[in-house]
Parts: sequence; structure tokens; C-alpha cells
Amino acid sequence: MTERIAEHRDRLSPSERQVAEVVLRDPEAVAFGTVARVAGAAGTSGASVVRLATRLGYAGYSGLQAAVQDAIGQQLRPAVERIRGEHGSDVVSRTLRAELDNVHRTLAPVAPEAFAAAVDLLADREREVLVVAGDAEAGVGTMLATALDLVRPGVAEVAGSDVAVARRLAGCGPASVVVAIDLRRYERWVVDAVGRAAAAGAATVAITDGPLSPLAARATVAFAVAAEGAGVFDSHVGTLALCNALVTGAAARLRPSATRRLDAVEAAWRDAAALVEP
Repeated sequence: MTERIAEHRDRLSPSERQVAEVVLRDPEAVAFGTVARVAGAAGTSGASVVRLATRLGYAGYSGLQAAVQDAIGQQLRPAVERIRGEHGSDVVSRTLRAELDNVHRTLAPVAPEAFAAAVDLLADREREVLVVAGDAEAGVGTMLATALDLVRPGVAEVAGSDVAVARRLAGCGPASVVVAIDLRRYERWVVDAVGRAAAAGAATVAITDGPLSPLAARATVAFAVAAEGAGVFDSHVGTLALCNALVTGAAARLRPSATRRLDAVEAAWRDAAALVEP
């Protein structure tokens, strides 16, 4: 479903995009709701719902609905099976259920070719890697930049004032990879930074919430993360899991040089007595 919407993204009318956003954001509303309910959630007409279904190659709304039902079944079944023995308080149980689902819905749809393409970029030591992340995702961005820096040189996190960001990105070009992490509502500086980098010829890896994200539109490779929180805030567990997978892939690709780099870091920590052993 996500792939079909991404394929047709540039050809969708504004009203069809609104419906597509509902499909991606609230698939249960499509799987178990009427055309009128989906149209209401999208703030558009029933005709737009049917047009989107047809544009995506389905036999009307019933075809779209059946596809979404099938996708939901495939996504939720593993989490449901693992949650059979849940225990603890209601909040803890709800969080466990939500986070298992987020990780599964983020990693299960990752296409091997997309993952390999992203790892190729991150493991290319001839390219610098610049990580930009929205405020809510800044912690994940820092983790990604720090972990990559441990296995290869030329990695930096880009943040700060507009002047600082513009200065750091001024040298972007074909020898650069920009990893952008942001979810709806997207921060303008992140979107602008990706746009400028892409226009300068840099490769871009977008980690965002779906194919309709402005980050995905300019990306060389894009990944969609699930971020449904058990409470009032978005979850970053699925995003973190994807970043961990990318770092693991890059480290495996760079095993000989990454091993030497990690050995040097460990030696520096020991010499500085920087860590307290248990």
C-alpha cells in the first residue's frame, strides 16, 4: 500500500492526497469504515475516495478496503501473538503492545534493495554523512551520528541556528550523504536543508512517516516509520530500531576498518580512564 501511494504520489490531486494521508495514518478507518467515514476523516468527498482507489489500481473502494485489511492482518499478527502473555499495569501493557507493533510495522516492510542502497551510501567512506533531525527526533539523530562515527570517519550531526546549518551544508555535493529524520509536523529547516542538499547533488536518506512526507519526495532512499504512541506523544522506538539496523548494516560492510576504528576508540577510553568498570 505504502509503495503504491509512493509510486503515484506526484500524480495525486490535493483531495486524493488528503485521502491517501488517511490511508497511511489511520488504516483501520479504511479497513473497517465506509466511504463516507473515510471522506469525513480526509475532509473531502466520497468521490475522491473512490478516485484514489481507482488510481492506485484497485477495483473501487472495496478493492482498496480489502488490501488495507490484508495489510493490517500481516502487520499486527506477530505483535498480537507475542503479546499473549502481557502482564503489568495497563499503561505498561499498552506501551508494550504499541512498541512491538511500531517496530514490526517499521522493519517488516523495509525492501531489501532500499536497505542495501542506504547501507551502500552510509558505508561509503569517500562520502561525508550529515545527519539532520527535527527537534522531537534529535535524540535519535544524535544516536545515529554517534554510532556511525564509531565505525567510520566523516560523520557529523547538523543542528543549531539557521546560520550554523547553512554554513555546514554549504559544501554539500555529490560526495555528501544527508540523513534526514523528521515526522509530521515537519520542521521547515529540515525540509529546506534536504532540498538544498538534493539540489546540490547530495544523496539523501529520509527516515519519515510515509511516502507523502516532503522529505520522501526529495530522497534518494526513503523509509517509513510507525510512531503510534501508547499515550499522548509519538513513539520513537520504531525509528530507533531502523537506525540501529542501518548502523549494523554499515558496520558489517566496513568490518575490517570499523574494527580498527573501534579498537582505537577503546584504547583511547582506557588511556583516559574514561569508563568505570563494574
